[in-house]
Amino acid sequence: MKKILVLFLMMAPLSLFAQKFGYVNSVEIAQVMPEYTKAISELKVLEKQYSDELKHIADEFEKKRNELEQAKDSLPESILQRRVAELEDIYTRMEQYRQTSAQSFEQARETKFAVVKDKLQKTIQEVGREGSYVCIFDIASGIPYISETLCDDVNAKVRTKLGIPATAAPVK
Repeated sequence: MKKILVLFLMMAPLSLFAQKFGYVNSVEIAQVMPEYTKAISELKVLEKQYSDELKHIADEFEKKRNELEQAKDSLPESILQRRVAELEDIYTRMEQYRQTSAQSFEQARETKFAVVKDKLQKTIQEVGREGSYVCIFDIASGIPYISETLCDDVNAKVRTKLGIPATAAPVK
């Protein structure tokens, strides 16, 4: 049995023993990509627009509520009912806007970060092909153990390929 094993090992191509494995931290790299910075700033602008519009509706509601509160004792019942209905409509509009704006923001966030994710993934694949890596592990995905002595750190290669300086700090 030992002879068969020795014979097999002697016949096995040396490339089996020269397999390269690498690891990368996709979150760390993504946070220094120009596309990520652009996405963050665009999302901040969008968030402010949604927030400002929601505040505008809330201010309108508060103003009408205060006016109704001050005048409710002097108004005829029919006018009071109409103004209460108007307040309810404004409140409903405000709640609907809150929901739709949250959904729209989430969709915009997913779309903008998909660009970052796709570019990063393609670049990691290119680095893998060019460096003849069998596998590149993403340590940001929560893999429990990676031997840094048996794997190559390809963060620098991915950053270089993306045109990002090695000293670039993540956006916070």
